[in-house]
Amino acid sequence: MPDEAFNMAQHHKDADMSPSSTAAIEVRDAVKRYGTFTALKRISLTIEDNEFFTLLGPSGCGKTTLLRMIAGFEDVTEGAIHLFGDPIADLPPHQRPVNTVFQNYALFPHMTILENVAFGLEMRGKSKSEARSKAGEMLELVQLSEFAKRKPSQLSGGQQQRVALARALAPQPKVLLLDEPLSALDLKLRKAMQLELKHLQRETGITFIFVTHDQEEALTMSDRIAVMSAGEMQQLGSPTDIYERPRNMFVADFIGETNLLEVSVDAIAGGRATCHLGGGHELTCNEVEGIGVGAKVHLSIRPERLFMSEEPAEGESLKGRIKENIFVGTDISTIVELAEGPDFIVRTSNSDRGNKRIFEPGTEMFVNMELGAGRLLID
Repeated sequence: MPDEAFNMAQHHKDADMSPSSTAAIEVRDAVKRYGTFTALKRISLTIEDNEFFTLLGPSGCGKTTLLRMIAGFEDVTEGAIHLFGDPIADLPPHQRPVNTVFQNYALFPHMTILENVAFGLEMRGKSKSEARSKAGEMLELVQLSEFAKRKPSQLSGGQQQRVALARALAPQPKVLLLDEPLSALDLKLRKAMQLELKHLQRETGITFIFVTHDQEEALTMSDRIAVMSAGEMQQLGSPTDIYERPRNMFVADFIGETNLLEVSVDAIAGGRATCHLGGGHELTCNEVEGIGVGAKVHLSIRPERLFMSEEPAEGESLKGRIKENIFVGTDISTIVELAEGPDFIVRTSNSDRGNKRIFEPGTEMFVNMELGAGRLLID
């Protein structure tokens, strides 16, 4: 593909425009109502230029509604949306420099792959020869040049998805919107496409806004993630921030697997909080702003941050009894029951089996964790 095919122009704005000079999209106090139902509740966020940004959450949380508002398929009830400093809320979809890739690809079955990619360019006024030349470049980008003369029915699901991507990228939009585009693919192909999408985003330099309910998908591809629930943004941050430092119980429970424990905060000193689990068990974790002594909250500990031993180890140790070992392929999840306390899930990688003994149910053990592995949550 020629070097200049995706040589995106730098976007400069006057000082009195957007407060963020590199913002691709700014959503300011956006509200969406359908009659008396509020689908989005004052969402504000900034998506940087050349960022892979993901809207993550369960069905009905408002993530697709927000994407459709950016695309122009839904009106903004209140608030504003800016693209590179310019308001776009009143622009119809065809006048916005964005393109959308949907879950169902929407390829024309009677057209060849090359014709499918060129079609949108011709509708934008490109000559047939110019449109087909650009379409050829796009098929090269997604590694489908050899399939240019085939029909969509002659391609696999993953190949059809790449055609849909090529068609959306061909007009060189400033922002590409992707509405759960991988959900129809099988697991192995979906994982392969995750890496392809991230590679495409880096190679083109286009801002990608990706919608998914799949937490692993979001963690794999994203520069930043906005976790949404019930029309509200629960947390915004990098994949590491979201996973390691969840803000509340929804985020901790939705992203990956975790041990959620009801605790009371007994003391705070030196940036550390001492938490009572019940049954005489105590754990020390990092202090969290907004949670004081006497608070009854939840504590999150990821299963991979725990390990078992026959004697207490350095750090935090709790005595319990093994209830069950569950083989899950790459890992073994062990459920440990504390005496008069909660159950813990401890995850051990199968790669460690040669170094770590797998203990049988009924064995009395210590569950150990390093200081700071637990995270207090603002419920």
